[in-house]
Amino acid sequence: MKLGWLVVAALIASPLAAQDWYEPKRGTAERKALMNALRPLAEVDLGAPVEFVVHDLRVSGHRAFASVQPQRPGGRPIDIASTPGFARGEFSPDFMDGTHMQALYIKKGNTWVAVEHAIGATDVWFAGEPFCSSWGPVIAEFCY
Repeated sequence: MKLGWLVVAALIASPLAAQDWYEPKRGTAERKALMNALRPLAEVDLGAPVEFVVHDLRVSGHRAFASVQPQRPGGRPIDIASTPGFARGEFSPDFMDGTHMQALYIKKGNTWVAVEHAIGATDVWFAGEPFCSSWGPVIAEFCY
């Protein structure tokens, strides 16, 4: 019986059990604010209008992380070759992971601000410093 309690105690103390973030629920003001902070950045590069399929959304205190798939309203995919980013020579579809987007946020007062983001990244650009010291709780599995 003591072994059983030791196993339970170890699981409770493990990093998997100690989640320092939460995901804002669909329809909440916080989730909407996070997506609205990201939307202008997406629309500058991908064109408007844009909506997001959220793959991962994490908040811890005044820091947040999002991994989203931008799309056109109604679920239509975005054609990279027809985007402003492509027209400016900033996108190369052969060297991108589609339009997948990640962002790191800071909450300033009552406003979420996406301070770092990437579209089509083929690496985990936010792994390591300088990001882990500030956003560690929401990207812990990428920080070593």
